[in-house]
Amino acid sequence: MDLKSNEPFWLLKNGLTASYPSLKSNESCDVLIIGGGITGSLIAHQMVSDGYKTILIDKREICNGSTSATTSMLQYEIDVPLFELIEKIGEKGAVESYKACSNAIDVLEKLSKQIRSGSGFKRKKSLYFAAKKKDVDWLKKEYKARKDAGFDVKWLEPDRIVKEFGFENTFGGILSKQGASIDAFKFAHELLDHNVKKGLKIFDKTEMKKVEYHRGFNLITVESGFQIKAKKIIYCIGYESKNLIKENFVDLKSTYAVVSEIDVDKFKNISSTLVWNTADPYLYMRTTDDGRLLIGGGDEDFYDAEKRDFLLHKKEKEILKNLKKIKPDYHFYTDFVWAGTFGETKDGLPYIGTHKKFKNSYFVLGFGGNGITFSVTGMDMASKFMKNKKHPLSGYFRFGR
Repeated sequence: MDLKSNEPFWLLKNGLTASYPSLKSNESCDVLIIGGGITGSLIAHQMVSDGYKTILIDKREICNGSTSATTSMLQYEIDVPLFELIEKIGEKGAVESYKACSNAIDVLEKLSKQIRSGSGFKRKKSLYFAAKKKDVDWLKKEYKARKDAGFDVKWLEPDRIVKEFGFENTFGGILSKQGASIDAFKFAHELLDHNVKKGLKIFDKTEMKKVEYHRGFNLITVESGFQIKAKKIIYCIGYESKNLIKENFVDLKSTYAVVSEIDVDKFKNISSTLVWNTADPYLYMRTTDDGRLLIGGGDEDFYDAEKRDFLLHKKEKEILKNLKKIKPDYHFYTDFVWAGTFGETKDGLPYIGTHKKFKNSYFVLGFGGNGITFSVTGMDMASKFMKNKKHPLSGYFRFGR
């Protein structure tokens, strides 16, 4: 198969998984979720489980935004190293944020089993290696911070990395026991289907145009003119929140990914390991459940989709050149190339909570490499918010922090 596409691999692999109607009448609900990606599907599951009458809308087809472009690496590690995060927000908040991401992987495993998912959830270790010699000192500092916080980690010297994973020209790294991978596109669809059977209503190609705030409810008007009366709105719109919220709280980045042809034997030594490094921007890779190697990187500031996509060929060459440094004898046969956009915050943390300009509303915005695990944490947080209860991470994930 010799196909290169700017369409994400997951979208092509899974095809048209489900089809939902657009909104064609006025509706009312306890909770309106805006955004039908992996975050929206998780929050919808929580709201339905908590007994709320729930509606979900998306301006596109379901899961056709960032969820179709994600690499679906499930890590407890946040883009900002633990020792740096401790310096930024204090030990308690930093460690608890890391532990929340770790617990999220366990929750996803249970949820995957509960709905009998076919999305290929697989437990994996995580290798974080030094791309340059100068990175070793701070990476060992990071290793100590994680060890002190109780994470199951080992330090591997370069020769051990060669022996176990076949990666040359590294300078040592951290091997973590906790990690996993999944097909988030398929999982989100499965989760939504599971909850539709329990009463969730979904409308795609339904774009919110206006919100009127009233005492105890909001009135949402969509592009077609129909309205939804909702006691609460939960925005799960990822980086597109930048179009809604005017202050500069997140930077947009373009990221690129390539997927190889199927070759189970060639990639078996890292089939149970997530891999990433200390380069800036960092290289990251994982195998897929059908025996391909998925590699991402080449991140840079996002300006517009046209410019992002124009760089596809250049970024493919750049990513494979970086792969060649650690696997000199590797011949990578590309099947798919695509680009995506994500948000990056200064502390690597999400924004989950209320915003003073949006009444009767919550935001669950998981950014960076932990968008999925942050969204799982958002399930518990949103559940507590709806019951007027506090969550220990609210202060660290709030707007205006």
